[in-house]
Amino acid sequence: MKIIISGKNIEVTEGLRSAVTEKLGKLERYFTPETEVIVTLSVEKERQKIEVTIPVKGNLIRSEQVSNDMYVSIDLVEEVIERQLRKYKTKLVDKEQEASNFQKSFIENDYVEDEEIRIIRSKKFGMKPMFPEDACVQMELLGHNFFVFRNAESNEVNVVYKRKGDTYGLIEPEC
Repeated sequence: MKIIISGKNIEVTEGLRSAVTEKLGKLERYFTPETEVIVTLSVEKERQKIEVTIPVKGNLIRSEQVSNDMYVSIDLVEEVIERQLRKYKTKLVDKEQEASNFQKSFIENDYVEDEEIRIIRSKKFGMKPMFPEDACVQMELLGHNFFVFRNAESNEVNVVYKRKGDTYGLIEPEC
């Protein structure tokens, strides 16, 4: 496993480099030696952020963690990546997908899935056509992080969502 570390608005000290290598080195048991792990450390005001991206056969395993201490962020990101790997492994085995980036022992081992996905509530609602800006207002009024609506311009089902920094995103279907 090759760990590539870079920094934005932060000098990647030897201490940070060794902390990242030590923590993410625990993931070596999952990946083949040629797998690349791309790590970006950054600082914005008081936010210490680490982003980890691992490209594997057409998919990305990715986590971003923020705290007021870079070492805490590093600890958090490793736990999240490991959890994602256990979920991804189940999909690999279930769908018999190409698993060449992963160690054979990881694929063959049985891991107890501690976070089974369960849908506990289902909703139905009418969708009147509206503009994305109106959907954002409706989302705010409801206190939600996203809102599904029918776009008045395209008549397609779209989703608006709240992004970091009090901005909004729009998801549109691709035909």
